[in-house]
Amino acid sequence: MKAVSIYETGCVRKNNEDSYLVLPDYGLFAVADGMGGHNAGEVASYLAIEELKKRAFMLNSIRTDEIQQWVISAIANANKEVFEASCFDSGMEGMGTTLTTLVVKNNKAVIGHIGDSRIYIWRDGRLSLLSEDHSMVNELVRMGHISEEKAKNHPHRNILSRALGIERHTEIDCFQLDTQAGDVFLLCTDGFSNVIEDEEIAREFRSEGSWEEHLEKLKDLIIKRGAPDNFTAICCILNGENDAE
Repeated sequence: MKAVSIYETGCVRKNNEDSYLVLPDYGLFAVADGMGGHNAGEVASYLAIEELKKRAFMLNSIRTDEIQQWVISAIANANKEVFEASCFDSGMEGMGTTLTTLVVKNNKAVIGHIGDSRIYIWRDGRLSLLSEDHSMVNELVRMGHISEEKAKNHPHRNILSRALGIERHTEIDCFQLDTQAGDVFLLCTDGFSNVIEDEEIAREFRSEGSWEEHLEKLKDLIIKRGAPDNFTAICCILNGENDAE
């Protein structure tokens, strides 16, 4: 398994509230996009990623059918860490973060997700979105109140309906799928997916070049368009059938 990533502050923000995790030896990858006043957003995303990192060693000894429970437990504990930190420090009150996590082991991919960061799969020349945005605007689209086209420029599109650390207990999306050689998983924060259309990503992935070159070109495009937010992206490339055994 191979992973390449980009991690950028962008052209407008002074600090980077994104955090990310790339641990190919454990088959573990994650992106988090923090929110909150002052530096609270970057604290929230850091705490969430650190909680995953602390537990990563367990992945080498658990069975494949235990991975989903590991993901649920790890994200639940990350939620607890962020929530309690916000309660004990008035400067961190109300902070939270998105968290999108991928574990690949023995031909299985397990995904844990909360917020509006995203995970896609590139398979057989097609890009498919696997996660669902937990945002107020996406809820309106899902209920048929507004179109997907109007949602792209909605003034409240960044308001989350669900995030890590906002409440003591939270609902986590967790699911799994079988992998195959050649699959590529793309994890990204909304500073990436809000600026580039899915079809633009797919077009770049179809073109000639390495995965490093693909991400570099997409990074340059986001910066050319003004990069109004921090943006992070990870491509996890599965080279064989038994990645991260």
